[in-house]
Amino acid sequence: MSVQVPTTSEPGFSTLVREIVNDVEELVKHQIRFARAEIKEEVNKSKEAAAVLALGGVSAFLGMLFVGMTLVHLLHWLTQPPGTELAHLPLWGCHAIVAALFLFAGAGLCLLGKKMFASVTPLAEQTAQTLKENVEWITNSK
Repeated sequence: MSVQVPTTSEPGFSTLVREIVNDVEELVKHQIRFARAEIKEEVNKSKEAAAVLALGGVSAFLGMLFVGMTLVHLLHWLTQPPGTELAHLPLWGCHAIVAALFLFAGAGLCLLGKKMFASVTPLAEQTAQTLKENVEWITNSK
């Protein structure tokens, strides 16, 4: 006499656990990919901010260089003997105008670079928060 075991279409406990583990693995893989993409985006924003900041620094340096040359020409102009023909706009005035332009451009670029760096988040916050929630869910479901 043979005993027939009724077959059901419902999966067993071990199959369900295996599927849950596979789903968790897939979830973690997707979150890691998402974190990489977020980090890559933040690195690119950092590169742009660094480039703008470097341009601002170079521009400010050139401005200070022109300020130094302006002071030299101003001293030369102040010690020029009287009675000589002077131009309407002295040489030091031209240097001062160029120096001011470089200084304002440098200051603007430095402020822009600083603002761009402020928007950069070194850690992928959204992904970190999602991973934290998943860990909490897994630990609370036990």
